Amino acid sequence: MNRLFSNIGTAKVSASAHDAKKLGYLRANDRIVMSQERLIYEAKRSGLRLAQSGIPAPVPQRIRVVGAEGKAVMKLGARGMHTSGYISDHDLLIAGKLAHVLAGGDVPAGTYVTEQYMLDLEREAFLSLCGEPKTRQRMQHMLAKGKALRN
Repeated sequence: MNRLFSNIGTAKVSASAHDAKKLGYLRANDRIVMSQERLIYEAKRSGLRLAQSGIPAPVPQRIRVVGAEGKAVMKLGARGMHTSGYISDHDLLIAGKLAHVLAGGDVPAGTYVTEQYMLDLEREAFLSLCGEPKTRQRMQHMLAKGKALRN
């Protein structure tokens, strides 16, 4: 969890799909399509194969979260990075939101939550960050330049 928190919090990007697996952004069994022109085609084929196989839709999973205690640990790590000058004030704000989402909010450690609950936490964090001028600057910079802005 801490490695993933650090990777996301510092906007670490992968150099390739294989690198993304090493970073934990993809699962070991996720399929990699090398040709960008074939992505939609291959995705459609995979979806059709699943539909035709009769495999039922996945049952919603309950996720065990680290809760408020884990959130505090992640925020402490982010505060240390901020104090040492490794991340900016805005990075610290984002890290706090990220910690809240990854930890599952302010619930006790070991609590089981639904996927929808996690998605709701993510949506709330994203929308609140969209209200920040520095977040919008980062989004515009990423779209224009293709790399992260450290503001």
